[in-house]
Amino acid sequence: MRLKLSRCKVYDPVQKKNGVIEDIYIENGRIIAPPVDDSAVQQCYDMQEKVVMAGAIDIHSHIGGGKINIARLLLPEQQPHDSIPTTFETGYRYIEMGYTAAFEPAILPINARHAHFEMQDIPMIDTGGYVVLGNDDFFLRLLARNAPQQQINDYVAWVLCATGAMGVKVVNAGGISAFKFNQRQLDIDEKNTYYAVTPRQILHSLATAVYELGLIHPLHVHGSNLGVAGNIETTLSTIAGMQGLPIHLTHIQFHSYDTAGDRGFSSGASRLVEALQKYPEISIDVGQIMFGQTVTTSADTMAQHRHHHHAHPKKWLGMDIECESGCGVVPFRYRDKNFVHALQWIIGLETFLLMDDLWRVCLTTDHPNGAPFTSYPHLIRLLMDRRFRAEQLQRLPADAIAYSQLIDLQREYSLYEIAIVTRAGAAKLLGLHDRGHLAVGAMADITVYSEQEDKEQMFASPDYVFKSGELVVKQGKCINTVQGGLHLIRPEYDIQIEKSLKQYFERYHTVNFTNYPLSLDELQQQNQGEVFIHSTPRRSL
Repeated sequence: MRLKLSRCKVYDPVQKKNGVIEDIYIENGRIIAPPVDDSAVQQCYDMQEKVVMAGAIDIHSHIGGGKINIARLLLPEQQPHDSIPTTFETGYRYIEMGYTAAFEPAILPINARHAHFEMQDIPMIDTGGYVVLGNDDFFLRLLARNAPQQQINDYVAWVLCATGAMGVKVVNAGGISAFKFNQRQLDIDEKNTYYAVTPRQILHSLATAVYELGLIHPLHVHGSNLGVAGNIETTLSTIAGMQGLPIHLTHIQFHSYDTAGDRGFSSGASRLVEALQKYPEISIDVGQIMFGQTVTTSADTMAQHRHHHHAHPKKWLGMDIECESGCGVVPFRYRDKNFVHALQWIIGLETFLLMDDLWRVCLTTDHPNGAPFTSYPHLIRLLMDRRFRAEQLQRLPADAIAYSQLIDLQREYSLYEIAIVTRAGAAKLLGLHDRGHLAVGAMADITVYSEQEDKEQMFASPDYVFKSGELVVKQGKCINTVQGGLHLIRPEYDIQIEKSLKQYFERYHTVNFTNYPLSLDELQQQNQGEVFIHSTPRRSL
């Protein structure tokens, strides 16, 4: 079926189109070149110069897997609310905001099968995930005995194939493992008590593997010392320590705290941005907090244990996951009258507003850790409307405002810049070449908005959303249910690594080696949508 969207006001940074009025043609789920005439058009939608963008992409959102289910069990009273929506609610809430893809950032290898079942259960949007490494016993043993980088590369590639993942994530490199040996903090150059390796070694080894295997998305890094005053020093040391290797620093707001002032807690956003200007190979997502009730879910048991006494309501859970990682679930309420929470809110916004190169910035709240993803329209308004932002700022404690520069930042994001941080930038960082833009050949994931002064209302309720060329949302409400696809990679590796893994599994694991990996056939059979396998061209340093 051939569709025509006429008189679109297009915002497409990939094509450098900033409010260009043009027609868009769709056939077989993709955007096609304008035909000679419209005789073959079977359906025409007059967009009346409404704002048209590609479908939005969430690069980091906890939508599937063990932690979210544990949070649902721990907090049944929050089920009707946004912080831990069901799989069905997740898909419908995303598509009704104009999002057509979201990526789960923390798939534990042992839980990969379950995570895929969860993501398959999410309707409407494309999904994919990053597998968590860097605290797994097998890898730490390789690193401790100075195994060749090629052997580490083969292991990383095997794990990616075995878990059906799109990228590699490291959470508090070595720190989750160190916590099991009673270490309560692990800085970037501090050795793990048992393995005698440092977070810097772990990060450099995994970043090298990701680069040499040809993954488009760089190593997705949840840094050391999350939430600790002064952790900006750790973050800056991490950036410099990569020695030119690309990494993606996730929920960077939680890692940008300085120690100025009487309370020993202040904004490190300007120092972060200054460093990022020197290292163009580093990208970030912000992890903006919003005031209100949510729940924090993280593999970083070290950080979750450190903060569990702040739980609201007063219950939490921490657990170990085989020999691979950990899990901590702590319900949390961010309060605008709290000095620390107010500064966290400020630091995230400062990071957004100080960055010049928005192609390296993705809009996230680290759902649900900073706030539910349903708060994105409110965050967009804060970025686009400085008067509204100033009104919200004045509600915060005066001493929090004093330790920041947000009050002096007059910048307002444009629609073009919003299209970068919610669409084009994420697609580029993930290697989704036919997403995030509206060029000929792109997947017809399209969102249409009526331009409004209130940008929160505008982005909360698009007029139309098309998924793979099919109209699924009209006037902010879902009118048709479709199944999104699954994005993954299948890098090559030396099969000899499986010999070592089989021996390891026989000695240490409770799961049989043959039952551990997800085959490509299994992924294709269980996924109701299309499976997109992205290429991984090998590179060398």
